[in-house]
Amino acid sequence: MTTLKVHNIETAPENSKPLLGNSQKSFGMIPGLHGVLASAPKALEAYQTLHKLFGESSFNEDELTVVWQTINVEHACHYCVPAHTGIAKLMKVDDAITEALRNETPLESIKLEALRAFTLSVVRNRGNVSQEELAVFYAAGYGEQQVLEVILGLSQKVISNYTNHIANTPVDAPFQAFAWKK
Repeated sequence: MTTLKVHNIETAPENSKPLLGNSQKSFGMIPGLHGVLASAPKALEAYQTLHKLFGESSFNEDELTVVWQTINVEHACHYCVPAHTGIAKLMKVDDAITEALRNETPLESIKLEALRAFTLSVVRNRGNVSQEELAVFYAAGYGEQQVLEVILGLSQKVISNYTNHIANTPVDAPFQAFAWKK
């Protein structure tokens, strides 16, 4: 049962209506998460802005997926794991990457595995990563920019994962085939 209201354009606060219109244009629907966030227009705006900025980061589609899904799985987000599975398919990310992330198994690519391990450490240790972990991340070909971009991605995912936990947001119909449970 949903514990927070899931708005549509008609029921949303006035300042959220144009933001939900943007969601409709971008996704062809209003994702349930966006409908929940609409209760607080600035929260919805922040989420949409962070999503846009993270998507424009130096990470490619595989790397975006690694950061998003590593965080989603660690946070056990019933909504975001299926949603990002569908998004990964739309972005043409190899299903093997998605399955490894969903099942918490190592990735075949050394570089992507370094990104997954670093992201996981940032989440679990609340940013208190060791110099050794940074060295492994840098040795894989990443730099200071990507350290900060992982934090940017985490900022986006904290908003969505925590909101979905509190709201118990129903998984959107297009993503129900990718249902997941930790």
